[in-house]
Amino acid sequence: MSRIFDEDLTYGFGTRAIHAGQRPDPVSGAIMTPIYQTSTYAQDALNQHKGYEYARGKNPTREALERNLAALEGGVHGFAFGSGMGCMDSIMKLFKSGDRIVCADNLYGGTPRLFDRILVNYGLRFSYVDTRDPQHVAEAMGPDVRAIVVETPTNPLMHLTDITAVAEIGHAHNALLIVDNTFATPVFQRPLEQGADIVFHSTTKYLNGHSDMIGGAAIVRDDDLAARLQFILNSAGAVPGPFDAWLVLRGTKTLHLRMAAHDANGRAIAAFLADRLGADQVFYPGLPSHPQHELAKRQMSGFGAMISFETGSKENARAIMNRLKVFSIAESLGGVESLANHPASMTHASVPPERRAKIGITEGLIRLSVGVEDIRDLLKDLEQAMG
Repeated sequence: MSRIFDEDLTYGFGTRAIHAGQRPDPVSGAIMTPIYQTSTYAQDALNQHKGYEYARGKNPTREALERNLAALEGGVHGFAFGSGMGCMDSIMKLFKSGDRIVCADNLYGGTPRLFDRILVNYGLRFSYVDTRDPQHVAEAMGPDVRAIVVETPTNPLMHLTDITAVAEIGHAHNALLIVDNTFATPVFQRPLEQGADIVFHSTTKYLNGHSDMIGGAAIVRDDDLAARLQFILNSAGAVPGPFDAWLVLRGTKTLHLRMAAHDANGRAIAAFLADRLGADQVFYPGLPSHPQHELAKRQMSGFGAMISFETGSKENARAIMNRLKVFSIAESLGGVESLANHPASMTHASVPPERRAKIGITEGLIRLSVGVEDIRDLLKDLEQAMG
């Protein structure tokens, strides 16, 4: 029987990834968390149950995942959602009409689409700033600001935010800091330990790692904040099914192993691209030429496998991508397989062209999600594709 307690951080990350949050099945002793494929639960008598009434509110498989993710992020409470965007939408329900959210100007394209085309209709307001400089965040604050939303590294330009500095700014104004940690994962970065209030993920990506489900997650330390998120989760119902929760739980067992392989391949490919194109054309925080490399070394323990590079035009980008053989052209990221993406026409197509141009998402930009294939094959594929 596993004796790993979720809150015991004396165990190493890999041990917690495999054991935390999970209990052997009390009926059979099954070492893997069962998939509790049920919508409701029998009660022993009226109003007497085992902690489960209806699966929208709680499901044992989902709870195992939530405990596991909380342990990995250094949090106390975890919440699993049906998608990353469902997670963000639910987080935004913590706020009310008239509240303003300060956001990084380089976010995944679906996030400003949700903010600017849907949530503004309910009275929320959003201000976008370049969060690479904490001073820009400080200047955007005001009495109406209730939260700051950042990605670090960002999608797709790999901008970094100084989590500790921005958390201090937010807390001085009674605002929450909400950090998207999808790219770095808790293997390489744990924002709660640096002052963030909410960490969220698209679990579709590295946490699952196998490109076979859609999901999201939020992790917090504060009990009151957790109670509010649990109420929203149950009331709005953006929950994952138990099988999807099980798939992420399967994925986290190898997260530390996969991320080490992703990171090694990412560093090799970034170095190849920098040598081929020039360091100023490659966006990867692990390169010494990256403007925020020192910050990356300070708040991250690895640099991951997300890389973007500039080709000069959409025609160049199209030619390179269409010649790729091992890399697949696809949306999404974070699976064991390598993917190539054209942000301007794919992940960030919903971002207005003028905003894309302002923040540097050009028609010639290609984003790579480097998988864990043999590095020789990945390098050979890029070399032949680039001609």
